[in-house]
Amino acid sequence: MAEQSHIHALIESVPKDLFLAGRWTAASDGGTLSVHNPATGFELTQVASATTDDAQSALRAALSAQKQWADTPPRTRSEILYRTFELIHEHSEELALLQTLELGRALPDSRAEVAYGAEFFRWFAEEAVRIRGDYRTNPSGTGRILVRQEPVGPVLAITPWNFPLAMGTRKIGPALAAGCTVIAKPASKTPLTMLYLAKLLQEAGLPEGVLSVLPSAHASRISSLLDAPGLRKLTFTGSTLVGQKLAMKAAKHSIRTSLEMGGNAPYIVLEGADLDLAAREIAVAKMRGAGQVCIAANRFLVHESIAEEFADKVAEEMAKFTLGPGWYEGVTFGPLSGADQVETVRTLVDDAVARGGRLVWAGPIPDLGNEFDSGYWYPGAVLMSAPESSLIHKQEIFGPVVSVTKISSIDEAIYRANETPFGLAAYVFGPLPDALMVAEQIEAGMVAVNRGVLSDPAAPFGGVKESGVGREGGFEGIHEYLEPKFIALPM
Repeated sequence: MAEQSHIHALIESVPKDLFLAGRWTAASDGGTLSVHNPATGFELTQVASATTDDAQSALRAALSAQKQWADTPPRTRSEILYRTFELIHEHSEELALLQTLELGRALPDSRAEVAYGAEFFRWFAEEAVRIRGDYRTNPSGTGRILVRQEPVGPVLAITPWNFPLAMGTRKIGPALAAGCTVIAKPASKTPLTMLYLAKLLQEAGLPEGVLSVLPSAHASRISSLLDAPGLRKLTFTGSTLVGQKLAMKAAKHSIRTSLEMGGNAPYIVLEGADLDLAAREIAVAKMRGAGQVCIAANRFLVHESIAEEFADKVAEEMAKFTLGPGWYEGVTFGPLSGADQVETVRTLVDDAVARGGRLVWAGPIPDLGNEFDSGYWYPGAVLMSAPESSLIHKQEIFGPVVSVTKISSIDEAIYRANETPFGLAAYVFGPLPDALMVAEQIEAGMVAVNRGVLSDPAAPFGGVKESGVGREGGFEGIHEYLEPKFIALPM
């Protein structure tokens, strides 16, 4: 368990100013925003809150630095990214504890995110030196086709609160590798991790002007850049409603857009599945970050012959988790991100039960002492057979709740899985031929078969339908930040 003196020293070590074009500076109006610890409900610290003028200054710096950064040798860009990857690992414990303090997440999950987030810098450090064009004779034999990949230009990267490191590295890494300058806006709930990352990038030798990190209590002050001349790319992770509004704004100026938005992931358990495996994998597919993950399983569609047994096994697995302050020894899941999130989850569960769903298991809230009375605690629940009219079938839970619905066939599993406007992630458990066939027919950008771990920096991450546009990670990720230029040559 981290001592209070260690926690205080860590918070003091994090820059509280804006990282504006490579320099630490207060907001132009002196404004700040408060960062709270979800385990206590109390303020951790305050950081500078960027204004519209600050955002405009960041864009001017990005535009000024764009050509020089684009002309920087790919090997140099690669080495800066790789050095940052090394620095993240050197400071992994500080980054993990910092996430736990501002997000509430248990330390094991925070450590896993640090390792995961760092890998995007290693992956794109390698991709920076492998950007390729094309050269060929045209089909008529009358000329030559030269295709050159060029950086798209200044990027606005807006990240969510639930993965404060990895959502930054997943966007900043490929943008810098491609030769783009970046203005990053971290979520106002969790800005400390991104500011710490900016400090590491500065230490790794990133030139001034190439990156700005602008926390703000008023998101519109930063998104106002979508109306400013010179911005060429928007990459956003967050809710569907906000993402669609930003995309509409970006479309007015033909700004390229990548969106990772809401999900409603099905978790299908077919007849013949390994029930012990399917129940155990909920630890990562559902309970990571107390369920506050965009790809978290949301709708558990289980064959009627095994649904009751599955629910009982899930309840046994859920009971193994220990709720408490994320930095305490032995704690495996922490509080939710805020009182609003607790109320949302509680409402979904109460509504499901009121409509006829059965509560199979509900976790206890431990006596944590007066210091944590104002924390945002929800202990978890397992539901069975909530009616289709229940709210829990229609929206992301974003909490530690498993709601099991009985299905009678593979065709029904596929139909129910696709009966949603969202299509980010899905999970299928069952005999491999059946599971693979189902995976191929599910309308989602990513499907895990007989496993709960889905994300991989070396694989494309993204959704279909209202869950998003574009991909992050993998070989595809860097192309979101590149424009192919065709140069016509004579024979």
